[in-house]
Amino acid sequence: MELTPEQRIELHGFNNLTKSLSFNMYDICYTRTKEEREAYIEYIDEEYSAERLTKILKSVSDIIGAHVLNIAQQDYVPQGASVTMLVSEGPVVEVPTESYNESPGPLPDSVVMQLDKSHITVHTYPEYHPSEGISTFRADIDVSTCGEISPLKALNFLIHSFDTDIMTIDYRVRGFTRDKVGHKLFIDHNISSIQNYIPDEMKNEFDMIDVNIYQSHIFHTKCRIREFDLNNYLFGYTKDKLSAEEVEEITEKLTTEMDEIFYGTNFESV
Repeated sequence: MELTPEQRIELHGFNNLTKSLSFNMYDICYTRTKEEREAYIEYIDEEYSAERLTKILKSVSDIIGAHVLNIAQQDYVPQGASVTMLVSEGPVVEVPTESYNESPGPLPDSVVMQLDKSHITVHTYPEYHPSEGISTFRADIDVSTCGEISPLKALNFLIHSFDTDIMTIDYRVRGFTRDKVGHKLFIDHNISSIQNYIPDEMKNEFDMIDVNIYQSHIFHTKCRIREFDLNNYLFGYTKDKLSAEEVEEITEKLTTEMDEIFYGTNFESV
């Protein structure tokens, strides 16, 4: 099905398609001592507390044009947080034609689009390697919508909301709706790649891999930060405080950790 930005599908009834975006990000840090590790976890818990995560999800709901019905939020001990938000249809106005385009979505602004019952969730997972001196922070965000607007329009804002080294993004359209003569529609917008919803300046910073199953309307993109600067992965000091041997060793540990997460496999030590 090919649509131009000017086209709108005339439906038999309500749009029953469910569109789900899963955004998974990782932040990596080298913490060589117990004190550094605890300081990093404390920083992450403060930076991505349930309160701040709720603000991020409220901005996502604004972007997709939703009313917030209910919010459940929780900070965990010893670390981590979760927020679940139930949302419903926002003020119904004409859906902007750009909602059909493969392009990065807006950052928070006065955006109103058509949506029905839906949910947005985020869970965080600060963790550390018991012996390698590496700490990682993972956040999983899910945006599921029914109606005309794709949650992919929230992706640009989500990327800007987290300091990320690795991203895994999944998008899937489920179910079907019907046009006015009763024919089933299993997707209501054109999409060739999730990458088209990521700004060019952001794409230039990452190496990317796509795995798409077009017939099933399943789209998958993995992103790994391209430029490596060790100073961005040290907590509380810079690499000029390290010997050349330490720089090489720490760099190898960090890049191996990032590669293993990106490719989803353990690399055997040589």
